[in-house]
This record gives sequence, structure tokens and C-alpha cells, in this order.
Amino acid sequence: MGLEAEMLTKIAAILLVGFVALAYEAIKPPPPRTCGSPGGPPITGPRIQLRDGRHLAYKEYGVPKEIANKKIVFIHGFGNCRHDAQIATSLPQGLIEELGAYVVSFDRPGYGESDPDPRRSAKSLALDVEDLADKLGLGSKFYVIGYSMGGQAVWGCLKYIPQRLAGATLLTPVANYWWPGFPSNLTTKAYNRQPKQDQWAVRVAHYLPWLTYWWFTQRWFPTSSVIERNPAIFSTLDLQILSKMANKRDLQSYVRQQSVSESICRDANVGFGTWDFDPLDLDNPFPNNEGQVHLWQGDDDQLVPAMLQRYIAQKLSWIQYHEVPGAGHLFPYIQEVSADIMKTQLLDEN
Repeated sequence: MGLEAEMLTKIAAILLVGFVALAYEAIKPPPPRTCGSPGGPPITGPRIQLRDGRHLAYKEYGVPKEIANKKIVFIHGFGNCRHDAQIATSLPQGLIEELGAYVVSFDRPGYGESDPDPRRSAKSLALDVEDLADKLGLGSKFYVIGYSMGGQAVWGCLKYIPQRLAGATLLTPVANYWWPGFPSNLTTKAYNRQPKQDQWAVRVAHYLPWLTYWWFTQRWFPTSSVIERNPAIFSTLDLQILSKMANKRDLQSYVRQQSVSESICRDANVGFGTWDFDPLDLDNPFPNNEGQVHLWQGDDDQLVPAMLQRYIAQKLSWIQYHEVPGAGHLFPYIQEVSADIMKTQLLDEN
């Protein structure tokens, strides 16, 4: 009987080790397929080399930078890429030339053809923006416009490179429920308005970042509504916009071609992780009114709660707040709105 018990104990131990090994393999993300590496995706567009040797892929819009009056760095959102520069591609024809504007959009690290950055943070992305501007010769000052999760990068620019900014625009920027400056009753209310699956998604990204890859790729139960592209998270106007975009080329394979873990998963970890600064504590980057910071939000946004943006605008009185009636998360795709956004930033500076 003793030998039998000992044997069962050994079998149980072996099974446990096997289970742990299988579980580890399931949650461990595969290494990224870096562009240009053997077996990796090809490099199809221009790239610059950053301070640490990484490469950043970019795309230019508007008038040539050599003759442009205004130079803008556009920062794309979650699950998008440099080809999704909404603020440039959604403008009425000829307006960007009329404004004398040059726009450069780039694949954020791990997206598209930009090298992954395993140390990515709000600060590192701000320095990437500065590097890009310097390598492209945009001058001592330039504008930044960030959409959705790209809006978080604008907060980083306002914190770490304010001296380089001529102005900044945040388009429905994703808010982090764990920023200390938010009252807990407000974040609790906003958090609970999300679908349950999204509550779990951001909770995992914040508390269990090492589990994010598995959580976002498993098929046992619902994961993020955004990743699943669930129409329930879009407003009525968003759905109308999406119907008009039905024939647009789907860029998801390009967006994630190097690594799901280094693109959308790390995006979530950085965006909803613990930041080393609180945007609600920022000082006015333009104390002498030499530039403006604008925040645009749809009042029917089902992804980013307007209540959080209203609080930010109330707390940071130097931000010019614009709430678009009836608009959801996709309002930058509306020509009239995108035109207003650009004109407000570039023409109404003082």
C-alpha cells in the first residue's frame, strides 16, 4: 500500500509539473517577428532609426515639410497604424493644403513595421515622437495630435517634451481608471458602465500584465469588446460611419504582423498600467498663451466615458474642451468635425 501511495504521489507530481509547463506555454507570448529579420514581415515604407537603435515606420501627408507652415505628428489609436491618420485622411479635399499643413503618422512600437519596444512607457513614446521630429527635420516646435489610445501618448508629450510643442490635440483620449487624480466614485461609475468583458480586460492589463497575451487570445470566454470588434460598443453615429467604411481595406493583419503581444497587448499594459506621473497634475505647457491644448470628446462615446473628460477639463482649466453632440468614438472620421479640429488647432492659437 505504501508503494502504491508513493507511486500515485509521483504521478500526481509529474502531472502537476506537466500542467504548469503547459499553462506557462499558453500564457507565454511567442517572440515578435521583427520586420526585415529572417522570416519576418518585409519593410515596405520609410523608417527612421531611434536613439536606442529601434526603427520607426512613418507615412507623410499634406504639403511637403520643406514648405509647410504647420508640422503635425499624428499618433494613432489602439489596433490602428500609420495608414489610419484620421485627421489627415478624413479632411475635405484640399483643406490640408489650404492650411499649409504637413502631417506625419507613424506605427507605434510593435505595430505595423515599427520595431517592438519591450520597455515601452508613456515617457519612451514621447521621446520616440521627439526623435521622429528631429530625424525628419520638423524644427524646434511641432504639433501633436493623438486619437484614442494615441491620446495617452499626447499626455506623455505634455509631460516630457512640452518645450518642443507648438500645440496639442487630444481626440477622445483613453483615460486610465487608476490615475490618482480621479475621484474614486467617478472612476467606479465610469468603470462599471463598460461591458463586463471590458471590465475584466482592463483589470487584467492593470493587475496581471503577464496574463494579458493569454487573456486577449484565448477563446474560452469573451475578451475585449474592442478586440472582438463588437458592434455593441459603438454609438448609433459610429455604426453609420462604419457602414460607410465597409469597403475600406482591413489593416488588422498589417497592424499585428510582428506580434500581438508587442502591439495591442503592450498597448493595454502601458495604457492601463501604473504611470510614473498623473496627467491631472500637469502644469500648463503654454503659460504665456504661446500655444493651445485642445481635448475633443463625443458625448455618446461608448468606449471612452465623457464624464472622465469633463472632469479632466474642469481640473486642468488650461485645456480647451470641445464636446461633440451626438458623436461617438469615431467622430474624427466625419469630414466637418475633422476640419473643425484642424482649423481650431492651427488657426485659433491665440
